[in-house]
Amino acid sequence: MSLEMTAGPPPSRRVKLPPQLLGSWEAGMLVFMAFLYLAGVLINPAFFGTTDAISAVLRDTARFGVMAVGMTFVIVNRDLDLSVGSTLGLVAVSFSILFAPTHLNLDAGTAMLICIGLGLLVGLINGLLVAILRVPPFIATLTMLFIGRGVVLGLTGGKTISYEIKARDYGFFAFGETNALGFNNQILIFLVFAIAGAVLLAKTRIGYETYATGGNDQAAQYAGINTRWVRIRAFLLSSLCAAVAGLMNVAQDKGVTSQYGQGAELIVIAAVIVGGASIAGGRGRVLGACLGAALVVLIDKVLREGVPTTRVIDVGGVKMEVAAMAQLPPGAVPAFLGLLLLGAVLLEPVVVRGNVLGRLKAWLLRQEAPASHDSGGIAIVGVKTMGAASDARGVGLRGFRAFLHRRDAAAIILMVVLWAAGFWLRPDFWGSLDNSFNLLLAFTEIGLLSLGLTYVIANGDIDLSVGSVLALSGAVAAFTMKELGGDPATAVVLALAAGVACGLFNGWLTAKIGMPAFVATLGMFYIARGLAAWLVSGRQLSAFPETYNLLGRNLSVVLESFGIHATGTFAAVARAVSVQTLFLAVVAGIAAVVLGATSFGQKVYATGGNERAASYAGINTQRVRLLSLVFSSLCAAAAGVIYVAYYRSFNPAAGQLRELDAIASVIIGGGSIFGGYGTIIGSLAGAAVITLIRALLSLQIFMSDGSSFVMPQHWMNVFIGLILLAAVIGDIWLRQNNIVSEWKRRRQARAQARHDTRATGVAA
Repeated sequence: MSLEMTAGPPPSRRVKLPPQLLGSWEAGMLVFMAFLYLAGVLINPAFFGTTDAISAVLRDTARFGVMAVGMTFVIVNRDLDLSVGSTLGLVAVSFSILFAPTHLNLDAGTAMLICIGLGLLVGLINGLLVAILRVPPFIATLTMLFIGRGVVLGLTGGKTISYEIKARDYGFFAFGETNALGFNNQILIFLVFAIAGAVLLAKTRIGYETYATGGNDQAAQYAGINTRWVRIRAFLLSSLCAAVAGLMNVAQDKGVTSQYGQGAELIVIAAVIVGGASIAGGRGRVLGACLGAALVVLIDKVLREGVPTTRVIDVGGVKMEVAAMAQLPPGAVPAFLGLLLLGAVLLEPVVVRGNVLGRLKAWLLRQEAPASHDSGGIAIVGVKTMGAASDARGVGLRGFRAFLHRRDAAAIILMVVLWAAGFWLRPDFWGSLDNSFNLLLAFTEIGLLSLGLTYVIANGDIDLSVGSVLALSGAVAAFTMKELGGDPATAVVLALAAGVACGLFNGWLTAKIGMPAFVATLGMFYIARGLAAWLVSGRQLSAFPETYNLLGRNLSVVLESFGIHATGTFAAVARAVSVQTLFLAVVAGIAAVVLGATSFGQKVYATGGNERAASYAGINTQRVRLLSLVFSSLCAAAAGVIYVAYYRSFNPAAGQLRELDAIASVIIGGGSIFGGYGTIIGSLAGAAVITLIRALLSLQIFMSDGSSFVMPQHWMNVFIGLILLAAVIGDIWLRQNNIVSEWKRRRQARAQARHDTRATGVAA
């Protein structure tokens, strides 16, 4: 008897894409949002107890939610788009200029199509910079953020553009109105984008390719996925969504201001991360990001609305109770949102990878604790060392030829050329000691910031918080003297301590927790700025002790305060040289010696060149990275102390956009955004280049007909951003990849091949 076993066809299994439309994470967010809304009702029932509150939350969520849809694709791709706020502002301003009767006076449809094309162009530029030219995404989009913000200021001149009367004749503006059902039409646009984005990411090949690229770019390429196009496509979607959000804004407001979109990138990134996406890529859902946007907006509303209360005032001896609203001071909301961003990013390494919920469940049920989730992908992290062929060709050379092969040579030469250009344009003004003094004063602030950033960038990290730390330390010094009555020495010590605390926090998150430096310092960017405004209640403080103000004066003023009167040449020099210039020279000298002639400096270069190899060599790379970030914040704090002394007042806007100047200084001075390179003299030369460019652009040029011309200052950041992009691209392609020599080699190879072919033909 024989048994025959016939194996039937295997059951067909439907292959499902990894992501799902909705999960337990989103369910938990809904529960948390319900409790948060109830808290709002208890705090302020007059607002949150009405349908107006729900309508306002959904309306504001609509714009951020649309942007979060596009940002989800970028973050799942393991990239980041910091330019969405500027793109929103640029599109809104462009539409207003095209549509407003006081400007080009086009119809709404034409203006809308042009603006959609403009948004796609920004996304295409971002994608090409990141995917083709290999510029790190946070540098590419950070630069586009500042360029876009500069263009917005330049186009508006800092003024408001309004067109409410003309808007009545166009149906486009109905998108910003409340419909018959009682809710804003922008909510419908948000729902369309949310559903379309969720299906696109979860149930199509586009989504599959996005998850594959973000999870493991190299493996995705082996699987035949064009990862370059996937990344470009994500930036296109992100900018398209930002453009639509900009149009939603103008549809509602029927006008625009130069502040449109400021800070929107923080809210959008926080929304996507809070919604369950991983900053390390490969995970995230569109619906989670949309719920994250609603959560962030709801938190913002709860914090801003305040608590109804009553105050007792004395009017002519009569005590009267008046209704009032107790609110958080200015700066509290951005500080809280910065903390929210950092907390959301920490969910990945602490809660998700650590499997905290699973371990808690096992502990409650007295079961064996489950293993932590492996983050994956760490084994394929490649080395960062990117040797420059120009450095290799300079080995063995002497004199000027050796200097030309230095990475900082271009910055030094450009510095000399720019100064000579200023002298040629205005010799009557440019060569004077007074102008030199003013240039040195402007140079000190950027120079100090660039000193600390030289260490950080040589480490392969970045510090986006230096401008905000400058503001926080200045606020601490001003508050200590003005409100607490402290002496100048105490104010300086506390201000520097605040900077060190910020650096320690940045270093702990980056070196110890493993958070990407640009995310950790981006959070501090908002936290420190918010705390500075909170500390001074958004006011400008002034009238500090004159002994403190001497820190921002020239030597002649300091000497006169001690009863010493300089004469002759020494007096002229004393008027041109300031205390802060001498301070910068001392700090720069010490920093240069430490970086170039000590073991710690070599550890910095080794860590930035190849962190894993440096660890194998026995270097404590975590300590090196932490100390570098602390030094960067300390330099920023010193700049804040000098800022208050020089201007004899403190403004909460101190240090705005200075992080771009400082980063550009280091990169122009030969530092590599990939780490392993950078010199103090190069960074100072780069800072001088930035200072001289600003001075030249603000220089009054006299024409032959007697008229004069000055470059509009609103466009300044556009020039700085373009210079930074050129420096980064030049570092990648000219220094690292040596594209010119490669082109020459291939050309010579083709010429040799043609010559060999002709020789073979003649011989035959």
